[in-house]
Amino acid sequence: MSAAREATGRCIAVLGAGSWGTALAIQLARNGNRVPLWARDGDAIAAMAADRENRRYLPGCPLPESLTPEADMTRAVAAADDVLVVVPSHALRETLERLAPLLGEHRRVIWATKGLEPESAKLPDQVAAETLGVERVTAVLSGPSFAGEVGQGMPTAVTIASHDDVFARDMAGAFHDGVFRVYTTRDVIGVGVGGAVKNVLAIAVGISDGLGYGANARALLITRGLSEMMRLGEKMGG
Repeated sequence: MSAAREATGRCIAVLGAGSWGTALAIQLARNGNRVPLWARDGDAIAAMAADRENRRYLPGCPLPESLTPEADMTRAVAAADDVLVVVPSHALRETLERLAPLLGEHRRVIWATKGLEPESAKLPDQVAAETLGVERVTAVLSGPSFAGEVGQGMPTAVTIASHDDVFARDMAGAFHDGVFRVYTTRDVIGVGVGGAVKNVLAIAVGISDGLGYGANARALLITRGLSEMMRLGEKMGG
């Protein structure tokens, strides 16, 4: 497990306290950032504050001291330098609409939402542009990674994509340590497509394994799936 760093004084609010949101909040706090972790469920927030653990979604991963469960979005965002949104794709638009009036002019937003908006099939960056405005500095974080392993401090690599190189580097520095490696890119669309399509490939591989089709079929699905993912990303502008 990675050791906790001394406090940096930087505050990054995390909106969404499911398994992935909690794991990323733990990683940020482990690196010395102050982290208000917001969820709409007040009872869940109270339980996390009392237990110092998200027993429902991420059991066995203690919350660092600099992570504060917070039931009030306004209060969570008010203290933050930047905001990380970690909600399911179907809840992203509503969450960003609630967030928009709280941001002020210069606060930056990164999301770790994967998938397409169910009703519109839009990527998260399109939803963000519509709700936050095209002038807002934004970024996307994506795996592949498992929340439980991040919460336990196991080796992980993720990518942060942004059209703003300074923001990408800032967020990479907030997460990056000896076991959590962060790569940066300007390919926001490509990262969004990859984050959505890799889940489809994972399901296909699971079905193949369940049917007993063996390692050759698994390798075929992964190799050709990656190729098709790249072609789709390029067609969509990535």
